[in-house]
Formats: sequence, C-alpha cells, structure tokens
Amino acid sequence: MKTGIMQPYFVPYLGYWQLMNAVDKYVIYDDVNFIRKGWVNRNRILINGEAKYFRVPLAQESQNKKINEIEIATDTPFLDKNLRTIELAYKKAPYFEAVFPLIKQILIYEEKNLVLFILNSFRIICKYLDITTELILSSTLNKDNSLKGEQKILSICSLLDATEYYNAAGGQYLYSYRNFEERGICLKFLQAEAIAYKQFSGKFQANLSIIDVMMFNEKEKIKRFLQEFTLISKPEQNCR
Repeated sequence: MKTGIMQPYFVPYLGYWQLMNAVDKYVIYDDVNFIRKGWVNRNRILINGEAKYFRVPLAQESQNKKINEIEIATDTPFLDKNLRTIELAYKKAPYFEAVFPLIKQILIYEEKNLVLFILNSFRIICKYLDITTELILSSTLNKDNSLKGEQKILSICSLLDATEYYNAAGGQYLYSYRNFEERGICLKFLQAEAIAYKQFSGKFQANLSIIDVMMFNEKEKIKRFLQEFTLISKPEQNCR
C-alpha cells in the first residue's frame, strides 16, 4: 500500500498532484505548524505573461499555530477579487469555460477553517482529473503527536499499514532509507519531469498553480502529465 504525506497547499503546482495520484492513501499533514510565506494559502498564476501570486487572506495567522487552527479572513473581499483576477487572466485560455466554474466553486465554499477549505478544493479538482486516492487528515489519526520529523512520518505509515512511502524529490535529505527498511517500508522519491505546454505567448512560466495547467490543457492531457515522473529509490531495497 502506497502512502504520501504533504502539508495542505492552496491549488498547488502539478508535481503535488502527481504525488497524490501516485499513492493509494494521501495524508494531508494539517497538524503541524503554519509557515508564513509558504504555499499553504497562496500560489502563482499567469498574469500578462508573468507569474504572479494570489492568496487566501488569513485571520490572525501565526507560526505558533497549527495549520488546522488557522482561519480565513472572511471580512475581506478576496472572493470577488480572486475570481475577477482569474477571469481576467484566463478568459482567453482554451479551457476557460470548462475550468472557471470549478474555480468559482472552490472559492465560494463557505468554510472559515483553512484546511477544510483546501480539502474541499482537493476533492473538486480530484473529481475533475479522475484522481481516486483516499484523502486523510493527519489530525484524525490516532498517532503519537510527541514524535517529530521522520519518526512521526514513520508512525503515520505504520498506522496506515504502508508498504511504500512516496515523498517529493526535494525531501531526500530528510529521510533515511535504512529507517524505513527497518519498518518494512520502501522509501521512494518522486521526481517530476520537465513539463511544458503552450500558454498564451512568450516564455513558458513553469510550476504555476494547477489552475494554469487546467486552463491550457484538456483533461486527458493533464492525466498524462500526472504520469510524467520518475521514482528515485535505493537500488538494493527489496521493493516490488
């Protein structure tokens, strides 16, 4: 059984969805500390040929709070502003008519809790892309919360009877193949291939929000993109 664990990101880039799609159970790591200027409440879209941030405004955000303790600032007009920004940015994109209603459905969701807001967006996009991976909030698991780092990840994998643990390639320095092997878990790292597609014009802007990918590519092509990665593992691991 393949498991992946990542913090909840707001409409994240394609590589995030590749990891989610590659595993059987995907744990949304919501009971760790919030990090300012990360990807939890912001991402980038294409505006006038350049990558620009757009974000969900938060109420009393703090790095001393867990992600699942953060609430959206509902007293700001972010909904109308973000919808208008996305509409103006992508109204001439080839798949705007199919995708914009989904983005609107995500943004109008009446939920103050940031994690539940993001979870709803995951479900909407997963349905569109035919991703059937089981989504689990880490806060719902009966785990030892005194554990940190790799030991906590190993604990989650054991609770879910994982035989394989997938992580993004950027996290290779965080984990020990040996420690996973001792638990009977095969450790693998997902390295996304360089994926480019036609935007409007000018230089291709890579690693934008999945919104950009969906606006410029048909569903079946995106599903092929989800498979365009390599898995890095220790050669001598006994992995099937």
